[in-house]
Amino acid sequence: MPVYRTSSEEETIALGEHLARQLPRKQVVLLIGQLGAGKTTLAKGIVTGLGAATPDEVSSPTFTLIHEYGSEGRVYHVDLYRLDEPRELATLGLEDLFDREAVVLVEWGERFRQLLPPERTEICIGMTTGEEREIKVQRIGRGSATEMCVTEPRP
Repeated sequence: MPVYRTSSEEETIALGEHLARQLPRKQVVLLIGQLGAGKTTLAKGIVTGLGAATPDEVSSPTFTLIHEYGSEGRVYHVDLYRLDEPRELATLGLEDLFDREAVVLVEWGERFRQLLPPERTEICIGMTTGEEREIKVQRIGRGSATEMCVTEPRP
């Protein structure tokens, strides 16, 4: 499992751009971490690295739940923080997004792992000291590790 360290917002965005180049055209990516860990900041870099938007155009979809970036829906950014039960996901149409040839970034998706594709990438973002972040990237599914990121429960 690759482990990276960043110590600023700019470094986290740059890492996201680097990671974007390693993603297949169709991939679900869970962004896992506590509030304020840098999930949306990393998403800015991934979306930018995929050529779908600039960092300034990427924001947290906390209230809208899904943002779409790029032509023809190349990247979807989903935030499940405000959802409490699996039945609430049914109204979002996530299964349709997972079937598209697109990268689907999902914040707080670890709360609903049973409803996500078994083959995915999980990125765990942990705060260490000050502004430093430790970022672990792991492929989950067929022929790969099955250990999953674990974080503290949300407040």
